[in-house]
Parts: sequence; C-alpha cells; structure tokens
Amino acid sequence: MSRKIAVGNKFIGGGSRITVQSMLSKRSDDFEGNISQAVELEKAGCDIIRVAIPDMPSVKLIEKLKENVSVPIVADIHFDWRLAIESANAGVDKIRINPGNIGSDDRIKAVADHCRTHGVPIRVGVNSGSLDKELLGKYGSPTPEALAESALKSIETLQRFDFEDIVVAIKSSDVKNMVQACRVLSQQTDCPLHLGVTEAGGERMGMLKSAVGIGSLLLDGIGDTIRVSLTADPVLEVKAGLDILKAIGLGTGATIVSCPTCGRTRIGLIPLAERVEKAVADIRMPIKVAVMGCAVNGPGEAREADIGIAGGDGCAVLFKKGTIVKKASEEEIFDILMQEIREMNDAWERQK
Repeated sequence: MSRKIAVGNKFIGGGSRITVQSMLSKRSDDFEGNISQAVELEKAGCDIIRVAIPDMPSVKLIEKLKENVSVPIVADIHFDWRLAIESANAGVDKIRINPGNIGSDDRIKAVADHCRTHGVPIRVGVNSGSLDKELLGKYGSPTPEALAESALKSIETLQRFDFEDIVVAIKSSDVKNMVQACRVLSQQTDCPLHLGVTEAGGERMGMLKSAVGIGSLLLDGIGDTIRVSLTADPVLEVKAGLDILKAIGLGTGATIVSCPTCGRTRIGLIPLAERVEKAVADIRMPIKVAVMGCAVNGPGEAREADIGIAGGDGCAVLFKKGTIVKKASEEEIFDILMQEIREMNDAWERQK
C-alpha cells in the first residue's frame, strides 16, 4: 500500500478515497476567469485543482483561489525554482515539479527544504516527452521501463534531500505504455501514484483512453489520485473522472444500467434512458438505477439494480431488486421513478 500524504484538507494514498483532479485552463493573468472556473470545478466535485504558475505575477493567483474555493490548490512549476518557493510562501497545498528542468541540485534542495518547512508535498511528473538523453540512449525510446526509471530518479533526488512527501505521476499519450509504466513503478516505490493519460485528445477519445488506462490500473489496485486530461472544458474532466470511479465501484452517486434495445423493445428507451441519466446526475447516494425496455425480462435481467423501470406496449413497471412494486403508464413512469429516487436519497442524506 502507498504512503498517506496530506494535501490541504484531502489525503492521497494509504487507502484514502481516490481523489479526482483537474487543471485550470484560463490564462494565468486572468484572475477572475480562473476563480470562476475553480468555483465551477468545485461544484462539479473536483477534489484537487492544479494551476499553472509561469511567472511571479501568477503567484498572487494562489491566494485569490484559496479565498474562493475550499479544495486544495496545486502550483504547476516548470524551470524557475523560485516560483516553487514563492508558491509555498503564498500558501499553496502542493507543488508539481519536474526535477530535471528545475536546474542544479542546490536549487532542487532549496525547493525540498522550503516545502518541508511549510508542510507542502511535491508531485514529480514524468512523461514520454521529458526523458533525458541518457535514458533515451539506454532504452532507445520512451518505453515503460524508461519512464519508470525516470520517475524513480526524481523520487531518489528528493529523498537525498530528506524529502518524503512525494506523489509521483507517469503519463504518456500511449495508453499501453502508461499502464505498463505505472505497473512497473508501483512495484518499486510506496509513493502515492497520480494516474492519467496525457494529451489524450478531445472529449470523446480522451474519455475513452482515460477510462481504459486509468480504469485498468485502478482495477489492479494501483493509483491514488486521477486526472482525465481532455482538450475540452475542465468540468468535463471532473465528470469523466467521477464516472470512471463509479464504473469500477469506487465512486458515489447514481449509476445507470440500461439495455441496448432489441426487436422486443416497445418503449422509447433511448430518450427515456437519457432523461433518467440527466435527472440523477446530482444524486449523491450510491445507487444503481436500471432502465429496461422489456417489462417481461427487464426486472429479472436487472435484479441487481436498487431500483428501475421497464416497459412496453403501453404499460410500464417500477421494480426494486428485481421485484415489481408498481405498475403505471409509460407517461407516468419517469415521474414515479424520480419521486422514489429522491425519497431514497433524502433518507440516505439524513443518515449520513
């Protein structure tokens, strides 16, 4: 099991809940735009927010963000070690660096010493485009073994300076390489692992690549925090991350089970399923909801669902755990289902 590290008011590793991260995409000098985006990410369920800090004026953004959201803020630093120092002074909750582009050992040590003093963990990031010439020469290309060795070198560099609060990320746009590299690294360190497929693409393919890569590792028991990288609105990254966790049984909220339709379907199943999925998006209770197209076989096929509906030929049924509890018309069944779900969610909220 990985070590447990505090990042502001959240924990990464050590059996803690898998956290979902995203990154602000506004220009670093657009303070209002970044604040607005951070608020939206927090509302969407984002656990940790990263922000690029490319210059000294950007450091002021850290304080502004912390005044407006309660989630931890991570400063993304490249090249200038002094930005890491000033970000820690500004109260950032974690620093993201690549030790290879920070500079000499004395600069890395200065960052490590300052972060240790301020209780700020460091995430070291490695990707296929950041491998040094020595490793490329040794392995010939950014192989999984090369990525893992590069990550270990970054970890060992910080540990030489008595710094242990380290989160490590190996990312690649090649899903297979990313998965294999993380598997190799997980056998060699107990540092918490940040999972993600970098440069994954737009909304559709980016989500698919991320689901395959991140989901595969989480099912192996590997990974402590995740980010779905999309060329899209960061809010979609958060929603995709939460959906990945739900899909493998690690998240909260409603999960939809629906049949793919066939020639026996006698109800407008596709629009009905879309309507239900949209309506339960804000339900926090971990509940499995079924939307089935056949009133005869539907309840039986979806008996593991907590609640569901099935219908055809003008009638529909509401069922719980495979047992039919109510019959209604197709026009009424949606409202009946949502009323039941809201009552179940309210009861669950009261018991928390």
